Amino acid sequence: MDEKAISIPSPLQALLKDYFFWVLLGLLVLLTVAEPGQLTTYPTLVDWPTIAALTGLLVLTKGVELSGYLHHLGKRLILRMPTDRAVAILLVLIAAMLSTLLTNDVALFIVVPLTVGLRAVSTVPVTRLIVFEALAVNAGSALTPIGNPQNLFLSQLSQLSFYEYTGAMLPLALILLVPLLLLTTFTFTGRSIVSRDDTNRLPLNKRLLYLSLALYLPFLVCIDSHQAEAAVVLVLVIFLVIQRQVLARVDWTLILVFILMFVDMRLIARDPIVNSAIEQIGLSDPQRIYFAGIIISQLISNVPTAILLAEYSDDWKLIAYAVNVGGFGFILGSLANIIALRMAHDGRAWLTFHAFSLPVLLVASGLVYLWLFVF
Repeated sequence: MDEKAISIPSPLQALLKDYFFWVLLGLLVLLTVAEPGQLTTYPTLVDWPTIAALTGLLVLTKGVELSGYLHHLGKRLILRMPTDRAVAILLVLIAAMLSTLLTNDVALFIVVPLTVGLRAVSTVPVTRLIVFEALAVNAGSALTPIGNPQNLFLSQLSQLSFYEYTGAMLPLALILLVPLLLLTTFTFTGRSIVSRDDTNRLPLNKRLLYLSLALYLPFLVCIDSHQAEAAVVLVLVIFLVIQRQVLARVDWTLILVFILMFVDMRLIARDPIVNSAIEQIGLSDPQRIYFAGIIISQLISNVPTAILLAEYSDDWKLIAYAVNVGGFGFILGSLANIIALRMAHDGRAWLTFHAFSLPVLLVASGLVYLWLFVF
């Protein structure tokens, strides 16, 4: 796999092609026109510790990704697998595990290019495998406060430590991941595959790997200590001086998207009409919060849903369970779904995704409901 195959667009290209960003920006314009007096309050609507934590994690994980080591390791592991089922289980597990610490979108930027590269070197059903990797990062990232943006936001809200939050989310992650592994086992046939290592590997950058890993744990400690803003400034300065090319490759558009989501969702939550409609739903009932989180996620994605529901309930754990389950189902449930399918370069991927993701949503929502409200 050459470097061009895994490169991602420049920040300007990414911004121009990010339709979700433009939708959020257009919504903000409409909300501003409707209530211009709210304009001065916009900075106060953003959860800046969450934005700082997300920024630092994007920089550090981009450093790990660009070091080349994970791609090399993944390629070597794949080439040792005898069947498509073995490759699928391996990549689903890798995607799930990476998403717990490198966030779900970064895990996809590592695993999906490896998978796409298999089209030229093996008989693995690549599109189906990418779909399962998207489902895997949704399941795996549910475990930790840094696995996905909604957990990052809710962990800041809950004021829990990394380990306390992870312990609370462990049952959910297991409920999501175990059925997915079983589905993977039965979906892939176990056929022998033909593979060859004919690709040019990325150059390794040991210095970048060591720098990123050396800063990773201290940054997590700072997040745990509610010092994310100061820590991200330090990380940015270090990379600006030592590895500034990493900063040029960070998905800064994603930061803008989350800032817009905070402002839009909190403005909407303040609207009297929305307030009245949500009050009629009866969010004082935990079961209604659970189903509202899942259903609303299908319409506006799980991150803005978490922000929206947090305006009406302080039950962060229930919201976290609901919106993480809501990442399955329709493509809009999670931004990770969109990222994975855009990288698949296959028009049929959308149909394949929904053929598996909708049944997974039904099973997952039922199992999690039993865990929360029955057992």
